[in-house]
Amino acid sequence: MKLKERRKAIRLRRLGKSYGEILKYTPVSKGTLSLWLRDIEVNPKFLAELRGREISRYAGAKARQRQRIEKTELIIRDAKKEVWSLYRDPLFLAGLMLYWAEGDKSDENEQIKFTNSDPEMIRVMMCWFRKVCVVPEEKFRISLHVHELHCRSDMEDYWSRVTKVPLTQFHKTYIKQTSLRYRKNHLYNGTCAIRVSNRDLFRRMKGWRLAIVESESLRK
Repeated sequence: MKLKERRKAIRLRRLGKSYGEILKYTPVSKGTLSLWLRDIEVNPKFLAELRGREISRYAGAKARQRQRIEKTELIIRDAKKEVWSLYRDPLFLAGLMLYWAEGDKSDENEQIKFTNSDPEMIRVMMCWFRKVCVVPEEKFRISLHVHELHCRSDMEDYWSRVTKVPLTQFHKTYIKQTSLRYRKNHLYNGTCAIRVSNRDLFRRMKGWRLAIVESESLRK
């Protein structure tokens, strides 16, 4: 039991400090803190101030949420408009369709991730990200997923040549254990995942897809 930390947390709570503020001074989990403080009453002298800060934080969070939604809607709206100046480019359509089929499209994380084991498909997508999406080189991150039987010392070098991304931008390779005792495909090089951290680009790509879905040619 962290008696010293518990006493400090109780004292701060009685002084009207929020859980978030107390956690800055007591190195425990939020669950532990909740257990310690569930029966502790805040001094009435500080209660109004605490409630005021909580209301202010909530209002700030709601304001940031509205701003995020408005920004997202603007990016998607602009992306829908620009599709028709891009769709004649074969690379634009090829990359968009491949991402639509194989890429991560979860609105919750807004994460750009494309995964495949075909090196030619990975080359096309890297070209698409670079030329169409104009992703800066330093934004690329590569993750490899390899079955234990197919693991080779040169695998990261192989995908570095395919993607033209330096090994310094590779995450640690995930090696999956297997019960198999022999390789079924001696030419298999694992699965490569391209990752780009850019929420605005994710929203723009969503706008491109929505423009095609909502186009009149698909409604006829």
